[in-house]
Amino acid sequence: MKKKTKRKIVSFFIILIFFIVSFFFDNDFFFKLKNTVLKDINLSKDPFDKIANDFDVISLDDDLIVFFLDVGQADSILIKSQNEFMLIDAGNNADGIKLVNYFKSLGIKEFKYLIGTHAHEDHIGGMDDIINNFKVKNFYMPDDVTTTRTFYDVLDALESKSIAFKVPEIGTSLKLGNSDVNVIYAGSNKEDLNDTSIVIKLIYKDISFLFTGDATSNVEREIINSDIKSNVLKVGHHGSKYSSSAVFLNKVKPEYAIISCAEINDYGHPHEVVINKLNKLGAQIFETSKLGTIVAISDGKKITFKNIETNTDGG
Repeated sequence: MKKKTKRKIVSFFIILIFFIVSFFFDNDFFFKLKNTVLKDINLSKDPFDKIANDFDVISLDDDLIVFFLDVGQADSILIKSQNEFMLIDAGNNADGIKLVNYFKSLGIKEFKYLIGTHAHEDHIGGMDDIINNFKVKNFYMPDDVTTTRTFYDVLDALESKSIAFKVPEIGTSLKLGNSDVNVIYAGSNKEDLNDTSIVIKLIYKDISFLFTGDATSNVEREIINSDIKSNVLKVGHHGSKYSSSAVFLNKVKPEYAIISCAEINDYGHPHEVVINKLNKLGAQIFETSKLGTIVAISDGKKITFKNIETNTDGG
């Protein structure tokens, strides 16, 4: 047999074996970003980087991955640790079905934890869609309720699936895969729902993330003596000047700051004063309005950032 023919046969069987393995072990060994693209964010320059026209498959068996999803002027954060998933917030009402479609494309069937940081539409708008389309083991929200249709939609979805509405306590520690999820704050405030926001610290080995919902400087003062130092900060309230006080940022000391907002919004987010504070700290700032969905991947020692297109902004 000729050498060229042998090489062709060997190549054919290698490709065949790859597809067979991918087909049978998709859910257990690979976390696919189907029909999306991955590109490293250049941390030494302006982080905006155009997406290439291809897709990638990454193995994340032992890694932590955090998606800061592009949902316009809203919040939604998907977290995977080993083979367990947590979702913090679910964008606006119009984002719900888009999030469902994206999560299904990733092969997600169950969320161990679903967390609504507070009862504003830009955080729980799509929550009923998530509840209605996935198995949810634990649902958490603050105790303060509203009379909005959006909030009632969430309650109706929970009731239809017989899922308990749980209110977390400060100091509660949860386990997600091989990561720790600590509740830093969960409050009550009848005058400002932003200040009922659940604040969560996620820890994986030497790496930590702090998620603050829309908590203002009032909450920041309350948690200033808590364990809030973190490598990555989800900047509070879409970069509003009413959050991210200097004393708070100095305590967190983030290396990276993620801002979730729309490029054009009615509030002027992110406010320049917040950007200036973060720059003064030397934090690398990533905005979903410029990058689309931002993905942080960590092995517990270092963090790699990528930006991807996910079609999760309902507009």
